[in-house]
Amino acid sequence: MKDPVVAGAGVAASIAAPAERGRVSRLTRWLESEKLLATVLLVPGMAILLIFIAYPFVMALWYSLTSIRVGDPGEFVGIANFAKAWNDTVFQLAFKNTVFYTFWATVFKLALGMWLALLLNRSFRFKRIIRASMLLPFIIPTVLSAFAWRWMFDPTFSVMNWLLYHSGVITDRLPFLSDGDWALWCAVLVNTWRGMPFFAITLLAGLQTISPDLHEAAALDGANAWHRFWHVTWPLLLPVTLVVVVFSVIQTFSDFQLIYVLTGGGPANSTHLIATYAYQVGVASGLLGEGAALSLFMFPVLFGVVWFQLRFMKRMEGH
Repeated sequence: MKDPVVAGAGVAASIAAPAERGRVSRLTRWLESEKLLATVLLVPGMAILLIFIAYPFVMALWYSLTSIRVGDPGEFVGIANFAKAWNDTVFQLAFKNTVFYTFWATVFKLALGMWLALLLNRSFRFKRIIRASMLLPFIIPTVLSAFAWRWMFDPTFSVMNWLLYHSGVITDRLPFLSDGDWALWCAVLVNTWRGMPFFAITLLAGLQTISPDLHEAAALDGANAWHRFWHVTWPLLLPVTLVVVVFSVIQTFSDFQLIYVLTGGGPANSTHLIATYAYQVGVASGLLGEGAALSLFMFPVLFGVVWFQLRFMKRMEGH
């Protein structure tokens, strides 16, 4: 005859087993769910965004509303820093320089990048090596390339002045970096040299997706090379071009390294961009609140650029 205690334990175990199996099954399903996988994959990226982007941006907003400086916590001053920046003649010049620098550098990068992409899209010997070598200006660290260009523009040891002088093109040294207008155009040239490969490779990738049959059909209809580009290539390449241009505008408008190394904002503050002037005021001078206010003037401009691009692409998809 069975022991009543043992029999009771067996009954309890038989009742608990299904419940335990149910919990294990739910745990297994939860561990194998796509939501858990998505959460695990998103957490590191969200942490990076919060720590390195969201937190500095919120702190910059707060600093811009205070009179904080190095060694002094300051006090709340509202929009006084923004009003002071708006009436600052050097900031006004820096804002104009930033727009000028961004506009012309983007135009030149787009035009030369498109021309280069069309050339690289053809079949020729060693095309893979040449395509890979086109990325060298973009791969080289900005500081190193800017230092090299600074030596080439040097008023005393400039290789460009030496070549132009000995070839009979000029009779006196050109003020590449000693004149404000010349220096700003030199900065546009260097930014174009550095950013053009990114345009070329990206547009080349877009060209690779266009079927050659479309060009052949257009050629059979009597379209010349320009008409084939304008009516076939350009409309199909426009979405890729818009994305590249927006990325370039954001990167160029907030450029700091190239100008800081090439000219340092000089001569006489004539080549300052918003980023370099904000650094000079906020870090070099220790006025953290005013520097933060200066840097935040870039935000509405870049936000407007992205908003316009999204609206334009949405309108294109509607057609």
